[in-house]
Amino acid sequence: MYQTICGAQTRYIDGYRSSILTFLCCLFAALLALPANAAERSDTAMTLGSAIKLALSENPDLQVYRLRETGLQGLVQNASLAPPIDLSAEAENIGGTDDYSGFDSAEFTLALSSVIELGDKREARVAAVEAQRQVIAGERQTRALDLMGEVTRRYVEVVATQARLDLAVNARSLAQEVVQSVEHRARAGAAPEAEPLRARANLAQAELVVSEGQNRLRAARLSLSVLWGDMEPGFVRVAGNLDNLGNVGDFDALYQRAIQNPAIEFFASEERLREAEFQLATSQSNTDIGWSVGIRQYQETNDTAFVAGLSIPLVGAKRNTGALQSARAARDEVSMRRESALLNLRASLFDAYQQRRLGIETANSLRSDVIPLLQRALQQTQAAYENGRYSYQEWAAAQQELLSAEYALIAAASAALQSGATIEQLTSEPLLPSLEPGSSNIEQESD
Repeated sequence: MYQTICGAQTRYIDGYRSSILTFLCCLFAALLALPANAAERSDTAMTLGSAIKLALSENPDLQVYRLRETGLQGLVQNASLAPPIDLSAEAENIGGTDDYSGFDSAEFTLALSSVIELGDKREARVAAVEAQRQVIAGERQTRALDLMGEVTRRYVEVVATQARLDLAVNARSLAQEVVQSVEHRARAGAAPEAEPLRARANLAQAELVVSEGQNRLRAARLSLSVLWGDMEPGFVRVAGNLDNLGNVGDFDALYQRAIQNPAIEFFASEERLREAEFQLATSQSNTDIGWSVGIRQYQETNDTAFVAGLSIPLVGAKRNTGALQSARAARDEVSMRRESALLNLRASLFDAYQQRRLGIETANSLRSDVIPLLQRALQQTQAAYENGRYSYQEWAAAQQELLSAEYALIAAASAALQSGATIEQLTSEPLLPSLEPGSSNIEQESD
């Protein structure tokens, strides 16, 4: 009897330990090494690299930027065009009285006209649109980085949910074996009749936990798959575990990397855009010279003559003062918003850094100190129960303490990896030691 219970307990402990595995967050280097269609829409385990590739290629938000780029290419073409040439026709001295009745004294003029742009207006227009293209590219990089971070966080949640479900399944198997053992002791008169009732109640609760875990896993899988537009997940499980959490790292070093984040670099692109718009507004202060050339035909004498003309707007520069003031204010505003963004970035990074450190410390303590002690305590409690010195309630309490610690380990490891994904998003660089430093999927994707 004792060996039966010990065997069940050993399977219980081994099953729990196998549920707390290493989550390899291959956010950058592994992504480039994986085939795009590996495990993407099959029943095999989905990988993080495949999930990120699917999101980057099929997420609707990113498709919008391709359309914007196409639209800006059209604007570049228009901005580089020279002023149009107009063809005009004019008739004078027709339909009057006496000598000017009919068309006998008419004068007909056919002319071409346009303007001469001064102040490098065409170059300023092209520069403004090109600067806008750089801003759109920066926005796309930032959005792609945000998307990769969100994919990683939801992927971690699926891995953690899988681990919890595996833990619940193992607990249910143990509860089934415990029911058999306790009922056998009760039939032999070595345990009161209430103990089998408690054991069966514990089994029923374990069944409910498994059912809840299955529902949570389905929801977590759907939450991940919608990032690439799938309303029904095309995978059953994801590959990964929750054991190797890496080191906390140095906050100042992380912050120095974070200020190179595309979200911060975006302000440099926007500042160039505002400067280009200011230069465009400045060029508009230079008045354009209108010109026209043509030929005039006199009906009365049947003669023809060439005509030419120039037109210069008066006080044109003063009319552009408001546009200059607005463009200058928009340019100066960018630097102020960049300073505010840096402050918010530091606060967000520090919060994620603290959460990651707490998660790593908690997980390491549970794994190395708390859980081994609870395992030993459970074994000794089980032995004492078999010898009649402890009741079933004390044995069940020891089982629950170990189970709670295992769940806490999953929660702490998951929180550490979730925070790690946020740090990777803020720094746009890999964080965990299992990743190869220096690779940047954002740059590759934007190309």
